[in-house]
Amino acid sequence: MQGSTLSAHCPSRHALELIADKWVTLVIVMLAQNEMCRYNEMLRSIEGISKKMLTQTLRALESNGLITRKVYAIVPPMVEYRLTP
Repeated sequence: MQGSTLSAHCPSRHALELIADKWVTLVIVMLAQNEMCRYNEMLRSIEGISKKMLTQTLRALESNGLITRKVYAIVPPMVEYRLTP
């Protein structure tokens, strides 16, 4: 049962764990609808998400390679998020 999604060892399980979270899904939808988004834009647009949850969600998506984060060295700092290809 190695190739089955029902198997604990199936690689698709990791993908399912990532996208099964409601905040992850909403962030991905927002980024899919826009070429790029800034943190505060997402915070204002995704109703009900806290700053802490948005930060955790963005970090998890970035660490798993689903989004990229670009920081501009200006004052105040500007950060853009995009979906990876």
